[in-house]
Amino acid sequence: MGTVVSIELADQLPADRLTALIGDACDWLHEVDRRFTTYADDSEVMRLRRGELKADDASPDLRHVLAACADLWRDTDGWFDAYAAGPLDPSGYVKGWSIEVASARLAEAGSVNHCLNAGGDIRMRGHKADGRPWRVGVRHPWQADKLSWVLELTDGAVATSGTYERGAHVFNPRTRQAAQGLRSVTVTGADLALADAYATAALAMGEPGIGWLGKLAADGYESAAVTDDGRAFRTAGLPAVDDA
Repeated sequence: MGTVVSIELADQLPADRLTALIGDACDWLHEVDRRFTTYADDSEVMRLRRGELKADDASPDLRHVLAACADLWRDTDGWFDAYAAGPLDPSGYVKGWSIEVASARLAEAGSVNHCLNAGGDIRMRGHKADGRPWRVGVRHPWQADKLSWVLELTDGAVATSGTYERGAHVFNPRTRQAAQGLRSVTVTGADLALADAYATAALAMGEPGIGWLGKLAADGYESAAVTDDGRAFRTAGLPAVDDA
């Protein structure tokens, strides 16, 4: 996935049980990485790219991802596009989806208070060990030691897509060029897979993405964005507790 994943469990469970839960989550994420990476020739995605594997013969997880990407392509009028840079690359969906699945598995196994963070894509459930809601700082897109917003959630997801760390890695599917206009987009909501995809789609749109994001609030997905020239926008329902 090209990033570091942190897992914090705040449940009052035996230490060996907590260790096993973390191990299971890591095993799942490594499995996803092996299957979906575009940096290893033998991954399932790369075999599909080369035509060595047909979609109908792919694993259930890959078939799910392909279907979800197709749905998002329709729902975003083509702005979320797994083929935006040319060949198939579902990474814009896979990272958020894999963390969402990992969180659901942890909850089913007894961890109802946890926080998973994969390079700024974060899924939280329950509360911290001290009983307070989880807090997430959204990094300032130019000053790494400062925050643009501090968000507070119990059960929900936060996804941020931007150009300030990885450079121009999101493409405008209309022009096939690097997206321009927005420096950072953050989306909160119930499902990290969707929040991550929505943030990617809005970044691809550029400044028109701000208005598009505002419409998502009706479905429970709040957002914040910073333009390339430093203007900041946020929806009214963004769970921000402090403007940094």
